[in-house]
Amino acid sequence: MSSTSNRIVIVGGGFAGVNLANQLVHEEAFEIVLIDKNNYNFFPPLIYQVATGYLETSNITYPFRKLFRGRKNFRFQMGSVIKVLTEEKKVLLTTGEIPYDILIFATGTETNYFGMKNVQENSIPMKTVEDALYMRNTLLERLEKASRTTDPLERKKLLTVVVAGGGPTGVEISGMFAEMRKNVITRDYPELIGANGEIYLVDGVKSLLTPMSKKSQDYTHKTLTNMGVKIQLDSLVKDYVDDVVYFANGESIPAKTLIWAAGVTSLTFDGIPAENYGRGKRLIVDEFNRLKTNPDIYALGDTCIQMTDPGFPDGHPQVAQVAIQQGKNLGKNLVNQLSNKAQKSFVYNDKGSMAIIGRNKAVADLPSPKIHFDGFIAWIAWLFVHLLSLINYRNRVKTLSNWTVAYLTKDQSLRMIVKPRETRH
Repeated sequence: MSSTSNRIVIVGGGFAGVNLANQLVHEEAFEIVLIDKNNYNFFPPLIYQVATGYLETSNITYPFRKLFRGRKNFRFQMGSVIKVLTEEKKVLLTTGEIPYDILIFATGTETNYFGMKNVQENSIPMKTVEDALYMRNTLLERLEKASRTTDPLERKKLLTVVVAGGGPTGVEISGMFAEMRKNVITRDYPELIGANGEIYLVDGVKSLLTPMSKKSQDYTHKTLTNMGVKIQLDSLVKDYVDDVVYFANGESIPAKTLIWAAGVTSLTFDGIPAENYGRGKRLIVDEFNRLKTNPDIYALGDTCIQMTDPGFPDGHPQVAQVAIQQGKNLGKNLVNQLSNKAQKSFVYNDKGSMAIIGRNKAVADLPSPKIHFDGFIAWIAWLFVHLLSLINYRNRVKTLSNWTVAYLTKDQSLRMIVKPRETRH
């Protein structure tokens, strides 16, 4: 590595971080260091399919070191940020320290429990691969326990699932549960036929999929209801104590399982001045994704809020396409700096939004021109877009294979309870 190289340290290997790194690894003038708490990239939109046993973990994950194998100007270090020393231009990690010329945060978000301690301690989040595996194990264990118990009230509580959050994740996992109840559980657990477990989808707002069109919202509500999902809107979760979900309106639902998909918040970093943080703890950046107090520090994707885009004066939505496009744009700008070319302000190209509900059922909205479509065509579009968004061909082929089997058989064979070995002291 040349001593004149510009060391670019990227914290976070999600959509933004990987797309940025891909733009830069072809330039020998840069030394790229990617930092992540995991040694793999993963695809968050399909986390729930791992959690419900429709995809293997390896379908949506890929090791960073293999992804960038052979790139002489690339280095990966596993670890988490402890502190940023802006004066010394160093990042202190749980695994050492890294000096930087340019520092880029692309760390995404974490689950927001809105200060509810009991919900945080007892619900199941849906943000990481670890969350998905924990959820799969937990749901399968509760099915096994329900098949053994002779107490009808206990059985109902074990089989009742409350999904909090009416966004795409909540809608998609509720639909998946409804299909599993119909096509899988009755075949695997004949002793549970006729049991009274329910699937609830709850949210504190007045409609599902609030960023999407009214047609998408109405279709989703009607379709989920027809699938047997009980939808409760204007129902804000207040607490979760002793296997009972309590709402602010005084209502409650007894349930062993509360899946929390109701909100996210960004991470904060020791050493970054407080005036850099905006709504949702997102780092405030200019049109080039730079922090206002430190021009050699950038933020991308869900980690940042950028209010310079004319089409999004209140900031961009926290979705994958924003992260991907910002990563690519910043990469091009950093390359242009090498030859003193002008930088390009980031302008988001909104490609629309979609959500899958179940087999042959999905919704999609295109922004320009404004087009809504649903049903089978939207379902095919969702599958196509998500397949192409996976990080490499191996993941795409394996995922397509699993989906094909699941579609043809209305079943899958990944329902194993596999727990990590307990640490020996």
